[in-house]
Amino acid sequence: MPTGSSLLTEVLHRLSTEGDPGLLARGRFGLEKESLRVAESGGIALTPHPAALGAALTHPHITTDYSEALLELVTPPFEDFTQALDCLEELHLYVHGKLEQEFLWATSMPCILAGGDAIPIATYGSSNPGMMKYVYRVGLGNRYGRTMQVIAGVHYNFSLDESFWPMYQNLLGENGDPGQFRDRHYMGMVRNLQRYGWLIPYLFGASPAVCKSFFTDKEPDLLVFDDTTYYEPYATSLRMGDIGYQNRKEEGMGIKASYDDLSSYVSSLARATCTPCPVWEAIGVKVDGEYRQLNANQLQIENEYYSSVRPKQICADMETPAHALQERGIEYVELRSLDVNAYHPLGVDETQLRFLHVFMLYCLLRESPAISCVERKEIDRNLIWVAHQGRDPLLKLQRGGRAVLFRDWARELLQAMEPLAELLGEQGSDGKYEASLNEQQQKLDDAALTPSGRMLDEMRENGEGFYQFARRLSREQWRYFASRQIDPVFEQQLQDLAEQSMARQLELEQASGGSFDAYLERYFAGQI
Repeated sequence: MPTGSSLLTEVLHRLSTEGDPGLLARGRFGLEKESLRVAESGGIALTPHPAALGAALTHPHITTDYSEALLELVTPPFEDFTQALDCLEELHLYVHGKLEQEFLWATSMPCILAGGDAIPIATYGSSNPGMMKYVYRVGLGNRYGRTMQVIAGVHYNFSLDESFWPMYQNLLGENGDPGQFRDRHYMGMVRNLQRYGWLIPYLFGASPAVCKSFFTDKEPDLLVFDDTTYYEPYATSLRMGDIGYQNRKEEGMGIKASYDDLSSYVSSLARATCTPCPVWEAIGVKVDGEYRQLNANQLQIENEYYSSVRPKQICADMETPAHALQERGIEYVELRSLDVNAYHPLGVDETQLRFLHVFMLYCLLRESPAISCVERKEIDRNLIWVAHQGRDPLLKLQRGGRAVLFRDWARELLQAMEPLAELLGEQGSDGKYEASLNEQQQKLDDAALTPSGRMLDEMRENGEGFYQFARRLSREQWRYFASRQIDPVFEQQLQDLAEQSMARQLELEQASGGSFDAYLERYFAGQI
């Protein structure tokens, strides 16, 4: 068969003439949005996770990430974008109604940090599962520093409708196990999302500047915007760049997950959780009776490995992600490279989601060879270069050992997506997919239209540092939510879930689970 974009053209033609193109428009869409709770000053909130929101350990939709102040709002998967966004808005409204003299920060990068030690680590109660989540976060702080862990983002979870896979397998004339076929093509999607993932920070990156308070131990290799702010003139997403949580130390020790196939991916991460690391051994595991990390291995658990995209399977209680994938295959793909959209109260909007739908389908349907060691380095460098210099019109990326203009490559990709957007548009979206793609093409023609470009222009025009800019947008969003009414049925459901989560956490704490030491031993032995 043809390769590259010509393969995509052939596949789309056959889908239109022999298959069911409507299945491309169907799927499951979910969102996870992190938001930092801040005090009136804009500094990180030092208060506990509000009890009215429920127990972060056991609530399915309102939890915490690294810090007690870093909320994570999780929607269930929906069959429509608007349903996921409506659910996310209701979650925001519920949280808004429970906060007292606090509000949610509108940007990915935090402000007014008083050093890592002042950042409260999330707690989850006294049960063994709760203690494991807490100690894991203690370990992250000791390994990478706490400030890296309070950067917020948006995760986009996507899966195709299950009826797509037998149709697609038949269309390609492939035999064999349907589950293995699905996993193989999802892994192909994941590889291409890494190859072309640099497009996301350019189009949606919203962290071109950062508060000086983010850096406490040394001065960064960034320019000074004003007395309170560092920046880079052409940056798109410093969150995705060198200053973000990127497993930088692990990279120096050669840890890279293999994306050749699902089995290789699972085994590479599982191996890292069992391989001792001298750097982490120097920290100590349990010192003077207190845990500093779960273990001294290259990764404490699989989730510690940072990646812009992950194949995922829903885990049972205390099941490892590797075991879940090994047993049941890939359920969905999680794209993790979205900055919080500072210009939208929800941190993400429908136009973004429609483009990401097209982009992920494009990555699925076109050729996706294995990633070589040389290409792996190109992928990592390209992402960093776009994060720090993406709006530079002369920026070049590495492609197959050659330097190519970023803009030329990006235009080529967007043009190749046009037939796919049109095909999706024919399924009844009233031109919204085409409009979304056109909006992204305009950003390539004018970098000032990107979120990062808009942010720096506004900061200059208003004489604002990053803190003043972010606080202004945060207060505007607070007023937006104050003007809205939560659906009373949804509110009651969340109140019920809050009570149920508190009761479930209490059950876990009252259960006889033995010592925490023994619990960890059983967990890592796969006995839980």
